[in-house]
Formats: sequence, structure tokens, C-alpha cells
Amino acid sequence: MAELALAAAGGGEGLAPSLPAKHVAAVAIGNALQFYDFLTYAFFAAQIGRTFFPSHNPASSLLASLATFGAGFLTRPVGGVVIGMMGDRIGRKPAMLLSFTLMGFSILGLALTPSFAAIGVAAPVAVICFRLVQGFALGGEVGPSTAFLIEAAPPLRRGLYVSFQYMTQDVAVLAAGLVGLALANLLSGPALDAWGWRVAFLIGAAIVPFGLILRGGLPETLEAVEARQEPSPPLRPYLRVAILGLVMFATAMMANYVLTYMTTFAGETLHMRANLAFGATAVLGLCGVLFDPIGGWLSDRFGRKPVMLWPWLFLLAAAVPAFWVLAHFRNAASLFGAVMILQIPLAISASSVLVAITESMPARIRSGAVSTLYALAVAVFGGTTQFAITWLIQITGNPLAPAWYLAAAAAAGLVAILLFAETAPAHRKAPA
Repeated sequence: MAELALAAAGGGEGLAPSLPAKHVAAVAIGNALQFYDFLTYAFFAAQIGRTFFPSHNPASSLLASLATFGAGFLTRPVGGVVIGMMGDRIGRKPAMLLSFTLMGFSILGLALTPSFAAIGVAAPVAVICFRLVQGFALGGEVGPSTAFLIEAAPPLRRGLYVSFQYMTQDVAVLAAGLVGLALANLLSGPALDAWGWRVAFLIGAAIVPFGLILRGGLPETLEAVEARQEPSPPLRPYLRVAILGLVMFATAMMANYVLTYMTTFAGETLHMRANLAFGATAVLGLCGVLFDPIGGWLSDRFGRKPVMLWPWLFLLAAAVPAFWVLAHFRNAASLFGAVMILQIPLAISASSVLVAITESMPARIRSGAVSTLYALAVAVFGGTTQFAITWLIQITGNPLAPAWYLAAAAAAGLVAILLFAETAPAHRKAPA
């Protein structure tokens, strides 16, 4: 069986055998599919609007399409509670299988739903239902999958293994950008409207059978963890962890959604060429692929807090200058440079946030707590970020509005990090 190579592998107490590569892939593939679908829908929102929400006013079709996309955020917290708690009660594996099955069903359903012209009002109703199901599935994905990695990985390599969750997300960002660019260049406008956008979704749906096969071969980690669980500690300390964790997740989501907005920002606000805007998405994904695992490895070596603290301090300092240069020069170098300067520290810190919050939770509530906190952060803060910064740009007329929004988010996150305890096994303080 192929084993995933450990960065900086070495001896030491608490090192378990490395986790099989196919198990890491089985867990991380859900996050990859989530981000691929998110960006694919965003890229083709206009085509989806014309297909399912036809109107004499193109803006109305687009708004209806975006509202349907946003509907998926409504069911994320519900999925976080239901599927996350399922992961705590009957096991991580069945929860991951359920979330991925529902995810695949909804993506395939959206791709194959006939147009409004073919079946009338049933088309938009079906699309909304698929988005609600998908939001439910995605809400329950992160808790069981991250709990599995925390429990199955070598204790001194948890950061590295959890980083593969985010690395595969950024592989999906890169893939979605390349697929969108290819289809936009190869197909005419009518072809994109008629069937081209469906091809992008079917590419994502094609990996679902492989993901189900991989997840079906996973072992269960819940029983092994509960077998060695200590007596239940007081609940109050975990309420503090939950509040701080929600702030940290919210900061990470707001920063991430500001950066994924770069394509729209470059095209709509700065009026840059479409190929440059799509190129920003590719740069965003590539930086994540390269620096996500580096951040995970650093958090194992130096602790979770330093690898969250210093990158977010850099984000706080760099956000406004990076956007100022971009708004002033409006060329490829300034766009790609701004994306790199902001994405690299975010990628380095991302895994530490997820692993620190998950490590802080006892096994009996780990899956449900992480799923719920993550889903709330996505729905309340991530899901509103792009609307909020678009509104701020419109009312202020200032293209630096996204930068100030990002800086404010980073400042709130820094406060939560300073109050959060170190959780890395090699660096946390022993109890008094």
C-alpha cells in the first residue's frame, strides 16, 4: 500500500505509522469537490441564470441565479449539526459517505436539469432544491473528515495531514479556473448558454464514483478514540473554544472569499481583461497548492499559534497596500502580485486554524462542533463577504473597500488567536 511521505520525518514519541495516501485522498476529495462546484457556479452564473431564470432584463436573470447560489448557504448550518452529530454518534466514515453522496447527487442534478424553456417553472424549483441539498451536504463535510484525519494521523504530523484538505481545495480552484478559461475560449456564447456550462459541472460529477470507492475503504476512527477517552471534562472551557474558534473560522472565510472575489473585482470594478481575471484564479489556486502543506508542516514543527499569528499580522499590514497598487496600476503584474502577496500567508495559516480548533474538542463532540462552527462561519461570514464588499464599493466609490474589509477581519482573528491555547502536541503546555 502506498504511503504518504511525511515531511521532515523523524523519530519521536507519539509518532504513529504514516497514513495511507488513498485514505488522505478519500477525505480530502470532498473539500476539492466543494470548491470546484463553488467556483464553477460563480464563473457560469450568467449562463445558469439565462437557462433557468430567463428574463428580458439580463441583470434580473443574473440576480436570480446568484440568489439560488446563495440559498445553499442557508442549509449549511443544518447540515453541520445533523451530519456532524452523526459523525459523533455512529462514526466518521458513514457521515463522510453521506455528505459526499448528497454532494454528488446535487451537482449531477444541477448539470442535468432541463432548461426553463423545456419544462417551465419546474426547472428553477429543481435547481433551488439541488442547491439546498448541496448546502446541507457541504455543511456536514468538514467536521467528520477533519476529525478522521486528526484521529488517524501521527500525532506529531496532524498539521501536515490536515493541510491536504486545503491543498485539494486549491487544486480544485486551479482546475475550475482552467476549465472555465478553456470553455470560454473554445465555445461561442450561444454554445456556453446551451450546454457548455453543463460540461464544467459534469467534469466535477465524474469524480464522485471514485470518491465513494475511496471513502468506502476507510477504517473507522471513532471507536478507537472513544476507547481511550478520559472522563468528561467540564463543558464551560469548550464554550470559550467554540466562540474563539468561530471568530477564527470567520476571519479565514472572509479572507478567502475576498480573494476568490478577485476575478469579479478585476473585471467588474477595475475593468481589466477577462483573461487576466481568470488568470488571477489560477494564481490563487497555484499558491494554495504550494503553500498549504508548507503551512501544515510548519505548524507541526513550531506550533499552531505562531503559524496563525505571523501570517495574519502580515495580512493586516499588506491588505491595503496590495489593493492600492492593484487599483493604481491595473495590470497583470499588480493583479497577480496582489493575489500572491495575500494568498500565500492565508494558505500558510489555514491548516493551523482548522487543526487547532479540531484538536481542542473532545472526541465525543469533535465532528459536530467543528462542522457546526465551520458551517456557521461560511454561511454567516463567508456567504455575505462578496455581497458586502460589492455594496461597500458601490456606496463609497472606493476600490480599496475590499482591503479595509480584509484588514478588519484579520484584526478580529488576531485577537482570537492571542486568546487561543496552543494545541500542537509537541508545543502545548503541560497541565499544572
